[in-house]
Amino acid sequence: MFDPTSLTLLAITDDLRDGAEGLVSRAVRAVHGGATMIQLRLKDVDARTQVDVARRLVGVLPVPVLVNDRADLAMAAGAAGVHLGADDLPVSVVRRLAGERFVIGASVGADAEVPLAAGADYVGIGPVFGTATKDDAGTAIGVAELARLARACAPMPAVAIGGITADGAAAVMAGASEAGVRGVAVVRAVFGMQEPDEAARAIRRAMAT
Repeated sequence: MFDPTSLTLLAITDDLRDGAEGLVSRAVRAVHGGATMIQLRLKDVDARTQVDVARRLVGVLPVPVLVNDRADLAMAAGAAGVHLGADDLPVSVVRRLAGERFVIGASVGADAEVPLAAGADYVGIGPVFGTATKDDAGTAIGVAELARLARACAPMPAVAIGGITADGAAAVMAGASEAGVRGVAVVRAVFGMQEPDEAARAIRRAMAT
């Protein structure tokens, strides 16, 4: 189950370059290395395939599986929850439809998006560092702005996202944990690595120090 008080490593999937089985295998290794949640993000894949992959992840992983953007697909797959962007369905609407046990994450990158996240279980704040993972990620905000936005979102716990590496994770936790940042979300730093378990383990070590 999702624990907002624990140290979070949210590993976000990249693509299906090695097929559904390959993605699931990488997710298993990421969790073995210390990922505490997996977010399925497949931007250019049809809905049926997303549900199929999400179901496979739910079936083998001992941690919560979230689906990016699409609450309907998350519920169809039996996933633990969804991560919503500022242009997706409002948190309040998804909460009404899915219930209190459904995990909802919400993206925040500026003050105007803080009220949109009200009622979420956690917020993802960023991009903290420069990233090429999302074309529309925006300008890096840095650790100080991360901390300020995390305070604005309190009492919701926050995870930092955007260009996070092991070194970046250490900087985030050193500079923003007291503001309510409880962990990091990464894409390439885990799913883009040849050894996802070792990559996740390195990030967890950096967060802990």
